[in-house]
Amino acid sequence: MTRAEWLQVPVGLDAPQWVTRHDLLNVLVVVHTVTSGQRLLEVIELVERDPRVQVAFTQAPDVFSNGVDDFLRGTGGLVLAWEQVVHERFDLAITAGYGGLNQLHAPLLVVPHGAGFGKTYAGTSAVYGLDAQRLLHNGRVLPEAIVLSHEHQLEVLRRHCPPAVDVAIVAGDPGYDRMIASLPHRDRYRSDLGVRPEQNLVVVSSTWGGQSLFGRFADLFPRLLEELPSRYRSAALMHPAVWFGHAPRQIRSWLADCVDAGLVVIDPQADWRAALVAADFVIGDHGSVAVYAAAIGTPVLLVDPGLQAVTASGSPQEVLRDNAVIYRDESSLHSLFEEAQQRAELLRDRVAGSLTSRPGHSATLIKEAMYRLLGVPVRGKHRAPAPVTITPEVHR
Repeated sequence: MTRAEWLQVPVGLDAPQWVTRHDLLNVLVVVHTVTSGQRLLEVIELVERDPRVQVAFTQAPDVFSNGVDDFLRGTGGLVLAWEQVVHERFDLAITAGYGGLNQLHAPLLVVPHGAGFGKTYAGTSAVYGLDAQRLLHNGRVLPEAIVLSHEHQLEVLRRHCPPAVDVAIVAGDPGYDRMIASLPHRDRYRSDLGVRPEQNLVVVSSTWGGQSLFGRFADLFPRLLEELPSRYRSAALMHPAVWFGHAPRQIRSWLADCVDAGLVVIDPQADWRAALVAADFVIGDHGSVAVYAAAIGTPVLLVDPGLQAVTASGSPQEVLRDNAVIYRDESSLHSLFEEAQQRAELLRDRVAGSLTSRPGHSATLIKEAMYRLLGVPVRGKHRAPAPVTITPEVHR
């Protein structure tokens, strides 16, 4: 995009002569990936109703940027080119990624895009997202505020990036809070997924990469469809980086035979949390989805965890890895499900306890942090976490 193509409103030196409402606080939502964008949408909802606020979105540089352009257009929000954004000033920027943050001119709030901070760099103990490489630039802490989901992450931050401890806020996990609020709506989610009351829903979740479930256990889908009786319904839930790393058409093509045999495929635009609330069982890997499923009490089977060396110590991912039932090809599905059911309550308590130390309060605490950075009093009432919604495109 050239300077001639930059938007002239509602930001920029000449914008006041063109806008309808004046003296607004400009808040920038910095989206690196579809996954981070999904988390940021519910964060920005905490301030965008405020008549003092104008929200804009931008796509920041990232290796997993596929799909972000369409995602941003789908928000119906104002989208600014990154090339323009780095030449403007904003009253607040929020992000769940790290690329290019040193180029922004705004107080910066960083939130995790998944279940806490669960990954380390291979061969090191440095935790991705709580490390100096991501949080410092020329010795300066980039964010004005870093949202942590649990108290134990303060110690991780203190070990790996001590200067950032002073800007850390333990605010809990908004994804978990909304899933808890969604539990009473389970029957509606199941109906939206085409699951009959007498059926058991098995959700198979895969993160991205060669060590993921879809990368190593793709034959699990046909096994479920062949071996489980009709009282079971199976659904595939893929990380957006799988969908957009290979292209939606390719993913649907690879799964087409399974879909013909009855597999439900959760669309990447659907709210995956509704599928977890609807599930009777979840089979997952080292990604965040299995963590959230276990944290709300859904019986979980974990495929051979892989990447054990990059699971952060004390993280909910490590707790899940050390306590979940491990999927085994040689075991019957019925026996594995039965074992997972027996362990679900204990797993829920341990995983939820490591996932958030502020259950039910994340929206309030993050909202207060955003208004503090904006420098104005909090506007509006604190609302209880809302249940998630599931879109009509949830299955193919």
